[in-house]
Amino acid sequence: MADLGTDFSAWVGRQESTDDDLALAAALTAAATLDDSSTSIACGRALPPLWHWFYFLPRVPQASLGVDGHPQRGGFMPPIPFPRRMFAGARLRFHAPLLIGQPARRVATIRDVRLKSGRSGSLAFVSLHHGYYQDDRLCIDEEQDIVYREPGPALPAPPVLDWPPLPAAASARVVTPDPRLLFRFSALTFNAHRIHYDRPYAIDEEGYPGLVVHGPLTAVLLMELLRRQVTRPVKEYSFRGLAPLFDLAPFRLVCTPEEGGYALAAQGPDGTLAMSARAEVAG
Repeated sequence: MADLGTDFSAWVGRQESTDDDLALAAALTAAATLDDSSTSIACGRALPPLWHWFYFLPRVPQASLGVDGHPQRGGFMPPIPFPRRMFAGARLRFHAPLLIGQPARRVATIRDVRLKSGRSGSLAFVSLHHGYYQDDRLCIDEEQDIVYREPGPALPAPPVLDWPPLPAAASARVVTPDPRLLFRFSALTFNAHRIHYDRPYAIDEEGYPGLVVHGPLTAVLLMELLRRQVTRPVKEYSFRGLAPLFDLAPFRLVCTPEEGGYALAAQGPDGTLAMSARAEVAG
């Protein structure tokens, strides 16, 4: 195990460049997974916001996967041994749309690596910057927060309670995160992390009460709810994961207009805030 004195400074500043042709097939598959029948998906059309996560995928050989299904650490990412890995949040700025069917490039940079002690044990925070380019133009700026933590006690299943009343002018959607949705999203993002599809592993090895809903899936579903409300382009989007969601009960997505943008939230079956997000649109 790494301790709080381990020095990962050699990884700060590392870069990795990945090219992708933004194939039409992946966008059509994403639309099917998200039940999106209204967006025009065709070569030359704008890729909807956050759908760039379905490209630039880590094509890691099977032999290079860890027991949990994640790529073994120590390549581009620092070799942090804490087993529980979470995509904890991100901040994105959309300067121009990525166009489907045209070559694009992602340049990833490790901005910071920090270790500290928390209530649940030792934690490691890795800050990443992703720049997405097409025709040498910066289209998307993205800052990601990746958190690693030590194993902890098993988590109980959340109770199912009545959700709180919706704020005025808010819109909502209830999502049933069944294993089919989680499997398809794992396949769409080439994500082999076993907590999303291997129930015995999720429960017996990592202490979850059920299959874990992907943080990026929740963030994408919140963005899709927003896209149903607005027609103007999204300029900025940020989100923070606060509590895990599981396939044990439906959860609720809420979008509320506010001054200068929209507040978004994913609420667990007990009303707990599982993810908070904010978006700003053009104009």
